[in-house]
Amino acid sequence: MVAWLRVDTQTILTIQNNVITKNHRVGISFTEKKTWQLRLKDVRESDKGWYMCQINTDPMKSQMGYLDVVVPPDILDFPTSTDMIVREGNNVTLRCAATGSPAPTITWRREGGEKIMLANETEVLTIEGATLNIPRVNRLHMGSYLCIASNGVPPSVSKRITLIVHFPPMISVANQLVGAYEGQKIVLECHSEAFPRSINYFTKEKGEIVPQGGKFESTIQDNAYKVDMKLTIKSVSQSDFGSYTCVSKNSLGETDGTIKLYRLPHDDGNYLNWLEGRRRKGKKGKQKKGNSQIESNNVEDDPDGLNKRKELMVLNPDDVYDYSSSSQIVASHHPVILISILIASGMNFLLN
Repeated sequence: MVAWLRVDTQTILTIQNNVITKNHRVGISFTEKKTWQLRLKDVRESDKGWYMCQINTDPMKSQMGYLDVVVPPDILDFPTSTDMIVREGNNVTLRCAATGSPAPTITWRREGGEKIMLANETEVLTIEGATLNIPRVNRLHMGSYLCIASNGVPPSVSKRITLIVHFPPMISVANQLVGAYEGQKIVLECHSEAFPRSINYFTKEKGEIVPQGGKFESTIQDNAYKVDMKLTIKSVSQSDFGSYTCVSKNSLGETDGTIKLYRLPHDDGNYLNWLEGRRRKGKKGKQKKGNSQIESNNVEDDPDGLNKRKELMVLNPDDVYDYSSSSQIVASHHPVILISILIASGMNFLLN
């Protein structure tokens, strides 16, 4: 007589061709070669363990075998962390719990492929462990993190945990002092960082909000917690000169930055045309004086010898200047020309 037993529970499963246990997933089969096979349907992790085939002879004979059941990993909803919102400067611990057989390995990485910043300014692409500790979290830690559970039994599974960092607004102004002449198109720019997302706008000296439309065009470009604020004045007039304030505010605070727009002298157009003609004519001959070289402007035509020296910076009124990216003034075309000329008192034109 042949019987199958579960060793760890000392449970008789089958005797000869009869199933003894009440477990409907257990079955027995017999072949002509006197082989009894124990069959299990819908195998579960709980079926793992030792099984014994016993032949009731004198003396009794038996043989044991071990059933190992592998289970793909599964991430538990608890105590695995959910999306988190923290204030900048706090410590953060993300947790990931998973089951499976064999026990799965937990690996952390950022969803976008960025490096994970740990203590002591250490940066890694991946890190193993059921917990991820981030001390003194800052805005650069913001984003989605993936905990990935794997144990060699496909498929591996992952869970996304989004870390949101709250902080009050801060503003930086690349150029706080901007010069322009009347009629020029000018762009004023501020950069803001804040989360939750901030409300952003420009005001003038008396605190009134700069209106949208007409000569003013305000644009805002945001990327996550970063915001670029631009105020375009299409044609600067006398009333537009003064201080402009870019304001950024959210539920955690408010800050601002100031840009001073001042007037540049606007030289008479007729004089500029005359000056350009004289400059081209003067290229035909040059005079040297000491170690410096100056262009000839036919100063011998001055009978009284009463000359004055004046430096003029000539700006093309059609040029558009952008003060947003550099502290230097850069023209979109036509270079700035610095000309030193000798001006006779007898010339019939008006210098501003």
